[in-house]
Amino acid sequence: MNKILLPLLFTILSFASIQAQKDVTITGKVIDKTTGQPLEYATVAFFNKAENRIETGGITTESGDFSIPVPPGTYDISIEFISFVKQTIPNQSLLKDKNIGTINLEADTESLNEIEIIAEKTTVQIKLDKKVYTVGSDLTVSGGNVSDVLDNIPSVSVDVEGNVALRGNENVRILINGKPSGLVGINSTDALRQLPAESIERVEVITSPSARYDAEGSGGILNIILKRSKLQGLNGAVTTNVGWPKSAGISGNINYRTGDLNIFNTTSYDYREVPGNSSSYTQFFNEEYDDDGNFISNDPDTYSDETNDYDRVRKGLSTNLGIEWYVTDSASLTGSVSYRNSDNESNSTNTLIYLDENKQVLSQSNRFDPEEETDELIQYALNFNKDFDTNGHKLTMDFQYEDNKEDEYSEILLEGINTEKASTLEDQTRILLQADYVLPIGESSQFEFGYRGNFNDQDTDYTIETIDEDTDEFVVNTNLSNFLNYREYINAAYSQYGSKIGSKFSYLLGLRLENTRITVDQPTSGDYSKNDYTGLFPTVNLSYELSEVENFTLGYSRRIQRPRSYFINPFPSRTSVTTIFQGNPNLAPSYSGLFDLGYYKKYGKVALNTSAYYQHATDAFSFISFDTGIKVDVNGQEISVIQRTPINLAEENRYGFEFTVTYNPIRKWNINANFNIFQQSIKGTDPIGASLDSDNMSWFARINNKYTLPGEIEWQTSLNYRGPSEDAQNKREGNFSANMAFSRDILNENASLGLNINDLFNTRKRIMETNTSTYMSTSEFQWRQRSINLSFTYRFNQQKKRQQRGSYEDGGEYEG
Repeated sequence: MNKILLPLLFTILSFASIQAQKDVTITGKVIDKTTGQPLEYATVAFFNKAENRIETGGITTESGDFSIPVPPGTYDISIEFISFVKQTIPNQSLLKDKNIGTINLEADTESLNEIEIIAEKTTVQIKLDKKVYTVGSDLTVSGGNVSDVLDNIPSVSVDVEGNVALRGNENVRILINGKPSGLVGINSTDALRQLPAESIERVEVITSPSARYDAEGSGGILNIILKRSKLQGLNGAVTTNVGWPKSAGISGNINYRTGDLNIFNTTSYDYREVPGNSSSYTQFFNEEYDDDGNFISNDPDTYSDETNDYDRVRKGLSTNLGIEWYVTDSASLTGSVSYRNSDNESNSTNTLIYLDENKQVLSQSNRFDPEEETDELIQYALNFNKDFDTNGHKLTMDFQYEDNKEDEYSEILLEGINTEKASTLEDQTRILLQADYVLPIGESSQFEFGYRGNFNDQDTDYTIETIDEDTDEFVVNTNLSNFLNYREYINAAYSQYGSKIGSKFSYLLGLRLENTRITVDQPTSGDYSKNDYTGLFPTVNLSYELSEVENFTLGYSRRIQRPRSYFINPFPSRTSVTTIFQGNPNLAPSYSGLFDLGYYKKYGKVALNTSAYYQHATDAFSFISFDTGIKVDVNGQEISVIQRTPINLAEENRYGFEFTVTYNPIRKWNINANFNIFQQSIKGTDPIGASLDSDNMSWFARINNKYTLPGEIEWQTSLNYRGPSEDAQNKREGNFSANMAFSRDILNENASLGLNINDLFNTRKRIMETNTSTYMSTSEFQWRQRSINLSFTYRFNQQKKRQQRGSYEDGGEYEG
């Protein structure tokens, strides 16, 4: 493809240079009408009415000036800048060099979803239903992945296993560019670790989603926006990185825009070794009772001591190629293809020691589990966008098709002898159809409605082969192997209306209707079930501005949590010889109502952003562990099998408070702190009637400190603490971790060198105690050890200031 693309680009550029000899030069200046300050990187475009296309364009300099060569002709000249009203100068006859003077742009006060806080580059953009964080200048994620990015976003936490939580709630809906995407994968935890951090432009934290968004996700929504430039000409950036434990990668984004075409591509390859470990110590209470609860025997307690060492290798290639065609000055059509291929290896070494009541060794087994996993995705997307004459009046339509395959193969070698083989083959196809229409009404109101259809087909083939003692050959274990056909079809329609009353009060009211049809077909057992339910999901978002630097927001939304396919798969899957996971086919969806009250205030160089929230959920999901009563023979010893399964509880109440403080003492120093404390109250019983009631208070805190050292070296430190937590069965200890990074621009700010250390003190571990009526266990888990990464980024025709507009440089609230 490069052999075709490069000559094509050279041909286009050569043709453009020939034409430029006849061009006239158009100059001018763009400023903020309110402040009189020049607007850097404002876009100036020349629309050729005769040929119905954009002829050429350019951007303003730091002083707001522009000088653009244009072929002689008659044009409509449009001037645009983020958060400002677009201005058009029609029917300009440009036959010779001309200065069109100073263009004054006004701030866009009609944007209903946005609250303008301050007129400077900032950290977060406050909108009526979300907060938007840029990540361009976050040094600690350079050379990392999406999980690393999310773990540095206020309100968001990522635990040691990669599970993402919003305000402590792990039921989070993760979107890519506003839509469900295969880039998140079948297993979102692994997929997020494969998407490079350099591909992300910003993250939207949506704690009170409006009706436009899916009702799925009781904790809220995280919308990851990928980078895509619309600047004229050829521009891009390339990042390479190496690290320890052994890792290496390269990623790049390139954009070429000329006339009415915009071509963009982001590609990355990553190799990473990820060592980890875990251990558990379990005491089994061997008292036995009959079905009526009468005591039978009191055998002495026994113990097991289990350790695991994980040697993992992650290799992945991902690319996204798209073309945006500006059909007219007000309509565009974008097509893109995304492809991801990963090849992962995981070798686990397990040692299991079984001890008697005196803690004397009864037996010891050594198991080696080699595992291979391949993951392949291809996604096709098509988007049409039409802007009508009235500002904000638009129609967008989307189509998306994806095919995602995950194949996993593993073996179990006991004392060096292969005793078991397992394979999990997953194939998922997903289709998305979406249309949104926005109609402004008057100067301060708008009406919006739309449709979204998500159609998900997923097949899972789970096969266990064990040794036949008679033939000494592997045969399929039909008691453990199964095939699952899972279908989830969701059709949704929504409508919302927003308005601004006076200059201070804004509201956005919406209603979403979702119909869900789930089919579970299990040919292995002959089980077949269908579930069809419809729900209404109202949303309310209110805002009141006391001043330009102080406001209140209030939001309410009704949410749903649907059981995932493996949550309801009734066949057990083994994570080890002594541990199984089994889905619950009777699991019902959980509904919740979420209230969020926010307050923002800026005190000079300090910005305070706080919120209090409350959520009530019915039929909430919970995972329970219990002794199955089944025992397996391990080196002559009978060891109990522990099962983990999801159930519906009666109800869950969650309420909390968070605040984020940004302090900019001087231009070279920025401090950002986030604190979140929440209380979780659970009521319900397990399948045998035992109470699972619990009250748990937990908290997490994060502080980021960024300072420019002498020699223009940027230094950033991130400190994270996740407080202890507890439910009816588990107690988790608090966890502290720290990241540190350094960066310096070189080559006239066209390139940067970065060094970051993830988990500086190697303390990112989960330490937990589990108590049930039949056993007590303590465990420790570390998914990855401390890592060091060195990165080099080179930018061409893409200045760093442009890349990081709205980043952490100046603190406060994000403006872009």
